Amino acid sequence: MDGNAGEVKRRCDNHHPTVWGDHFLAYAHLSGANEWEEKEHEVLKEEVRKMLEMASSKSLQNLDLINAIQCLGVAYHFEHEILKSLAYICNCYEELNGEADETDLHLVALRFRLLRQHGYYVSSDVFRKFTDDQGNYNKALVSDVQGLLSLFEAAQFRVHGEEILDEADNFTTTHLKLMLPTLRNSLAMQVTNALKYPINYTITTVATRKYISFYQEDNCDETLLNFAKLDFNILQKMHKRELCDITRWWKELDFAKALPFARDRIIELYFWSLGVYSFEPQYRVARNISTKILCFVSVTDDIYDTYGKLDELTLLTNAIERWNTDAAEQLPSYMKFFYRALLDIYDQVEKELAGDNKSFRVNYSIAAMKKLINAYFQEAEWYHGNKIPTMEQYVKNGIRSSTIPCLATLSWLCMGNEATKEAYDWIASEPPLLVASSIIGRLSNDIVSHEREVERGDVSGVECYMNEYGVTKEEACTEIRKILESKWKDLNRGCLEPTDVPKVLLMPVLNLARMCEFAYKDEDSYTVSQNNFRDIVSMVLVDPITI
Repeated sequence: MDGNAGEVKRRCDNHHPTVWGDHFLAYAHLSGANEWEEKEHEVLKEEVRKMLEMASSKSLQNLDLINAIQCLGVAYHFEHEILKSLAYICNCYEELNGEADETDLHLVALRFRLLRQHGYYVSSDVFRKFTDDQGNYNKALVSDVQGLLSLFEAAQFRVHGEEILDEADNFTTTHLKLMLPTLRNSLAMQVTNALKYPINYTITTVATRKYISFYQEDNCDETLLNFAKLDFNILQKMHKRELCDITRWWKELDFAKALPFARDRIIELYFWSLGVYSFEPQYRVARNISTKILCFVSVTDDIYDTYGKLDELTLLTNAIERWNTDAAEQLPSYMKFFYRALLDIYDQVEKELAGDNKSFRVNYSIAAMKKLINAYFQEAEWYHGNKIPTMEQYVKNGIRSSTIPCLATLSWLCMGNEATKEAYDWIASEPPLLVASSIIGRLSNDIVSHEREVERGDVSGVECYMNEYGVTKEEACTEIRKILESKWKDLNRGCLEPTDVPKVLLMPVLNLARMCEFAYKDEDSYTVSQNNFRDIVSMVLVDPITI
């Protein structure tokens, strides 16, 4: 700490300490699947592959199988088979939906949703057969729980101008809630979970763990279930070992002691990386790098948001703009420690990527970090100047302060050859897809953090809206949720073919929005991670599934 720290009145959020301590250091011995697991895994995988190959592409059985494989988190083993099947279905989409007896709502909605999930821009007009002359959905559908649930999930992939899916969302939400008391327990839990965490708005790791529980309560395929359980447990071992290494790095860095005002959330940050990259083995290095830099983003946020004085923040902002070790000399000691460590982690990443001729990507990541720092500094100036910006000013700055542009650029560091200089130029231009994800991240955080922000005297989107339009907090939140719904439509559209860059590069941008939707559903579960978030982390990263 700087010598004058005791003489200066600083803001502090009194964040609770880490809830994990040294827990994950105990997994140093883990090395992945044992011999039996490897053999059993391979046998079961081939059996599931045969199931996919034998199912008729047009059939409901095939669609249900693909859906189950995706929801159980094992689709990464069968990408070729799934894409081949869906490409065939897309080619005869109009023909299939034009058949006179095609009146199974579950079938039509599931086919639509799976194709939209994989980037096919198929028409939502297929749902008109389920509406009356006024465009209202037929009342006879209210007894079809499976059909309503499938239509609800399909509606979450809607884009602008699809009023028939807007109506589907309202219709299914209303009737699924009404029928909840009449459903058997396992189905009621599945419907409740879907209404809160639709497939398009949640992250794969959590959705997988929950779906395994739902699936085994139903009339499930034992082979597929056993494969999914085994795959989950093998991956969990790998994640535990990754977390052991990252926890050791974090303790050696000693930020928790050197910068005690900052949130100590290394496990939660790894969980964010898991949500952004998915849980697959090939992203191990990406998760490692992403988590480490996320630590610096989190600490930077706390320096600018609470602890730093404006004159110190000015020095730090200028130093980061210069990005060289000499710039540290003017900083107070706590910032000097942080700044040198920040430059050091990027140097390490650049050396790690140099062998693959990917080190140019680091420059884009640094540029994105500088934009983030400037956005944080703007918020600090608003606070110290006691100014409430207009909603337009706030959102424009909030696109960057959401951290999404910085994290999206960071997420490409370890991607394959798709992450070209042209792709980086595209994301650096802040295209509509990235803006949509960023606004979702910024405003969903603001809704749940509003009370805490008010107590600290900080500016939030909710306060800006209330101040500009003279409305209550509840009215402001209602209008902001409409903005979020609109941005999800933008995001959905940006992920449909033809896309500006390869789909593999868009997935982290989409997953960042999903992670924000998940983490800020009821509260800021990153900042206050001792509540429900701890249970979620345990479910995904600590407790294996009983086989």
